[in-house]
Amino acid sequence: MTRLIFAVLFAFLMSLRAVTAQEGIAWVQIEAQPSLNQAQERVRAYAARLPDVNGFNLGGGWYAIALGPYTQTDAQRVLRAYRADGEIPRDSYIAYSNTFRQQFWPVGANLLNLPEAVAPTESQAATPDPDAEQQAAVQVETQPEPQVEPQIKPADESPAEAQRSERALTREERMQLQEMLKWAGFYNAAIDGAFGRGTRGSMAEWQRANNFEVTGILTTAQRAELKRQYNAILDGIGLETVRDDTTGIEMMVPMGVVSFTKYSPPFAHFDAKNGDLPRVLLISQQGNQDTLYGLFDIMQTLAIVPENGPRERNRNGFVLVGENDEFISHTEARLENGEVKGFSLIWPRGDEERRTRLLSEMKASFTRTEGVMSPAAGEGDAQDIDLVSGLEIRRPKVSRSGFWVDGNGTVVTTIEAVAQCERITLDADYDAEVVFSDAATGIAILRPKEALSPAGVATLREGAPRLQSQIAVSGFSYEGKLTAPTVTYGTLSDVKGLGGETQLKRLALNALPGDEGGPVFDAGGSVMGMLLPHDFGTRKLPENVGFAIDADTVRAVLAKAGVQVSTVTEQMPIEPEDLTDRARDTTVLVSCW
Repeated sequence: MTRLIFAVLFAFLMSLRAVTAQEGIAWVQIEAQPSLNQAQERVRAYAARLPDVNGFNLGGGWYAIALGPYTQTDAQRVLRAYRADGEIPRDSYIAYSNTFRQQFWPVGANLLNLPEAVAPTESQAATPDPDAEQQAAVQVETQPEPQVEPQIKPADESPAEAQRSERALTREERMQLQEMLKWAGFYNAAIDGAFGRGTRGSMAEWQRANNFEVTGILTTAQRAELKRQYNAILDGIGLETVRDDTTGIEMMVPMGVVSFTKYSPPFAHFDAKNGDLPRVLLISQQGNQDTLYGLFDIMQTLAIVPENGPRERNRNGFVLVGENDEFISHTEARLENGEVKGFSLIWPRGDEERRTRLLSEMKASFTRTEGVMSPAAGEGDAQDIDLVSGLEIRRPKVSRSGFWVDGNGTVVTTIEAVAQCERITLDADYDAEVVFSDAATGIAILRPKEALSPAGVATLREGAPRLQSQIAVSGFSYEGKLTAPTVTYGTLSDVKGLGGETQLKRLALNALPGDEGGPVFDAGGSVMGMLLPHDFGTRKLPENVGFAIDADTVRAVLAKAGVQVSTVTEQMPIEPEDLTDRARDTTVLVSCW
């Protein structure tokens, strides 16, 4: 505890002590991370409990976390004290400013711009006396260090020349300058491109913070330095202009982290060099408004466009934004002169500042060149119903079956089919919600969020069919891969469960998981129950055994929910073709997303 208290006090004293040219500027480097996203997470964690935390670009895609700046002697003390208390890794070491490139943390800081220091000598790098900490504390109180005046950097232009170069800026460039000053923390007014008192004051503050002569007018070189600081977060991603004649598109692409992999019309794929993300797509195809609208619909079925996020479409273009816990996806496309062109950026979540900055650069640089991608471009993808142009279709977590029970679109299914869903759909197209559930019976009742008129509704049978009579289960056995339900025939083995439960009916049939929640028909086409999950309770049933909750129980649960249904007593058997038609009209695909 004594050592920890001393370390905190010592760090406070160090923050008061000026860095002197005689000892040299030094840092305590504590970590290096291979991505900006990881480095930002770690630097925030350190900053929450330690002072003097900074983040720097090392180059080559690596980012450093360092404490400082300190004198050489102070850096040695901080290193020893924090390492002894376990506050920093054991392999932390002393580093110097020439090791680092741009600073990314704290945002807007530029501690590499301190006055140059004399490189430490071998004797200065030696470990100080064990009592040095106490001696230094006394010296801070009795002999304050002399302050080093910042060296003002010479201007490249006179104020008059700077004003002339400033007048040549477009309104967009003036607005961007305000954006950069706002990012740096010096401007908080409207982004309007008008350089009034507020903008001039922010320019002066930025000049003062960066040791330039304070005039309130940025010179050409100073604007370039501000832009360099602003774009430092893009270092390491290799942003460069890519001209692709196959798609007829030219734009900035982060080629340091992605590389071209294939053409799969209408997309040119640029996939991550390491791992799954990030990704970039160029979009190019000949067509009309129907083509544009069709692309808009198709994109929303893909896994790279999560369901959460804004969507906007007009006559000539669209923008799609999707986000989940792993990534954020931005897609935009526009129709001009019979050509649909655009791009997608899929970027890891948690790196929002860099993603936003990159997206801005990509938008600003997007240029349509001559030509459009041919449908025959590329070598062709392996045929797969789960892929569209080499991109995976978004699939639900689970798909099961259900059945319509009234003309308002009310659906009965099993609770397991709709447990822990962010979204529930009927027949893959219509959103629905759970309006009632009964844990004792395993029944869930769904209602569509928009008015639906099903082709057919179930008629529930009163009483049980005869033992060993033929029954049929209708369900989406293959969980939606087929567009129509499958009918599986079997027999009624028992009119009660294994424990004597009268509401259960034991079936002899070979159903699949996708059939669960589907209607069980008797030979006359009436619904005698709902198929329960194969894993019945805590026991796994044999392959050819299933259970259904009977129609009387289903009707009772529906009555509790205020749903009235049609019932019928025993009917004459119908032809298999007629039973198949009735099953198709009555059964619905229930998907959990």
